[in-house]
Amino acid sequence: MNSPAADRARYDRATAHLDAPLAIVDLEAFDANADDLVRRAGGKPVRVASKSVRCRALLERVLARPGFAGIMSYTLAESLWLARSGFEEVLLAYPSADRAGFGELANDAKLAAAVTVMVDDPAQLELIDGARDGGGEEIRVCLELDTALRLLGGRIRVGARRSPLREPEQLAALARTVAARPGFRVVGLMAYEGHVAGVGDALAGRPLRSRAIRLMQGAARRELAARRAEVVAAVRAVVPDLEFVNGGGTGSVQQTAAEDAVTEIAAGSGLYVPRLFDNYTSFSGRPAALFAQPVVRRPGVGVVTVLGGGYPASGAAGPDRLPVPYLPQGLRYDPQEGAGEVQTPLLGSPAGDLLIGDRVWFRHAKAGELCERFDTLHLVEGDRVTEGVPTYRGEGRTFL
Repeated sequence: MNSPAADRARYDRATAHLDAPLAIVDLEAFDANADDLVRRAGGKPVRVASKSVRCRALLERVLARPGFAGIMSYTLAESLWLARSGFEEVLLAYPSADRAGFGELANDAKLAAAVTVMVDDPAQLELIDGARDGGGEEIRVCLELDTALRLLGGRIRVGARRSPLREPEQLAALARTVAARPGFRVVGLMAYEGHVAGVGDALAGRPLRSRAIRLMQGAARRELAARRAEVVAAVRAVVPDLEFVNGGGTGSVQQTAAEDAVTEIAAGSGLYVPRLFDNYTSFSGRPAALFAQPVVRRPGVGVVTVLGGGYPASGAAGPDRLPVPYLPQGLRYDPQEGAGEVQTPLLGSPAGDLLIGDRVWFRHAKAGELCERFDTLHLVEGDRVTEGVPTYRGEGRTFL
């Protein structure tokens, strides 16, 4: 692995013919991260979370590698678009109210065979049936399990508010409801433990909080492993030919893969390794997706201003949702301004060496959201750009 200074020089050389702002993916780092996900999955296939990639060319690249199989999509419109583009085994990870999309799905045998939709409420079945527009294709259904850790009799909840289905009998009951309803078939079960997979456990300068997170995550893993096994058994009693049980996320790949009840792992952010993964003890990856902003002002000693850069990530608002100045190392935001809509002042000793037109390289807080800001990802191999590939945005697709 190169030093940060060597990477900066390499990225600057590779993109010298391009104007910033621009975004790159370092293919050596991307491929190394893919290999690491497969290694941690321990022989179970990795389903790629498309929301964390948002680029068809890179989805194709990773799915061509051994150990990867299928896509986890984030909207029905995206799912149909990917299926029409030739992607197979597309699992929609969230319920949808896209009536037009459900009409297309129910009227196209190829799409219906490729796309699985998420259900955690009988009302969603009603919505789908009401949107069929005469289509009689069987709709593939995945049930979602709530993974949250509940403490003190449920008075404390740790985990995302997703599915209302928590106990084995609830999942089994919905499986029976689907099985009894013409035009639907349960094929899978999903449980995403975001409070384990998506929360760092080694926060810089916060040892007590980091230990508390590790204790919470250990308890959450144990509780969920036992409950997930019971849920899978209950659902398989109704649906013996269940095709898959999906679990995990980049931060918990190896722990989730160790559960016998889980048949495949979901991951995507670990391909790009955004800044939120800097605080994990379970794995380390290589930053693969970066963006560059040009220096356009030198307002004073120890400060430069770059164009734009105010690209916050989703989630609870806070400093950890901002991109981080990455190269050259040592730059930081002005606390009075932060990351700006059209300009961003940066402080620190490296500012003294930056000239008008030079680049500052940033890492986004999350993975795929970067692609909503750029229409092209420039693929870097060594010290040259070998190709520019469109993001979803570059293909005119903005699904959310």
